[in-house]
Amino acid sequence: MSERILLKLGGSVITDKNADCVINYDQLSLVASAISRANTGGIVIIHGAGSCGHPEAKRYGLENGAVAGQTDGIYITHRAVSRLNDAVVETLRQKGIAAAGIHPFHAAVADKGRLIAFEFRHLEKMLMLKMVPVIHGDVVMDLSKGACIVSGDQLVRYLAVALSINRVGLATDVPGVLDGGQVVPVITRNMAPALQIGSSIHTDVTGGMRGKMNELLDLAEAGIGSEIFHVSRVGDFLAGIAHGGTTVKGE
Repeated sequence: MSERILLKLGGSVITDKNADCVINYDQLSLVASAISRANTGGIVIIHGAGSCGHPEAKRYGLENGAVAGQTDGIYITHRAVSRLNDAVVETLRQKGIAAAGIHPFHAAVADKGRLIAFEFRHLEKMLMLKMVPVIHGDVVMDLSKGACIVSGDQLVRYLAVALSINRVGLATDVPGVLDGGQVVPVITRNMAPALQIGSSIHTDVTGGMRGKMNELLDLAEAGIGSEIFHVSRVGDFLAGIAHGGTTVKGE
């Protein structure tokens, strides 16, 4: 396979969202093993913050922005998500993957809570060198609000287009998008309003599953579909075989 793939790891699958930044190393190791066996034209990994960032962002009210003299939350939240990123990178490298962490805090700009710029030329060079960029949801500077949280799902939407990604996959703690407890095989913009999609029951300042779907539907309209599946099916997604999840596509 020569496809360029973007794989998003949900924060809920690599951390315990009921605890304070407890990292699920066993799950990370399983995912890293699956990635190490993949044959692709390049992989970009984006991961959520889970319990390493969402509680801090909530505690300091970063969804409302930041003002001069009250910026401790920016540093503390970035430190938390960076710790998780270090763990992801280290686990991947233990499996022989040439992973390197990329912090949006250093490369991204937002306005009114939306990502408007992300320097990605270095990511292109990394992919050419067969490296695996590992990017994460992060706090970034916001032109209107001072600071905001840019979710991993916002990053998926932006970077999939910028890097000409062929396939996008999102590994979650559920087998796909659920409606009435059943996996919805395909979702398009027209059918989405009728679905009973909830937000995360955990502390999540980025919108949970509903926020994820909004980003993926926008991405589909840009011509790039995506697939949502249980984290145990990462290997199937990377191999391009059925994973029993949900496909989000344009009309």
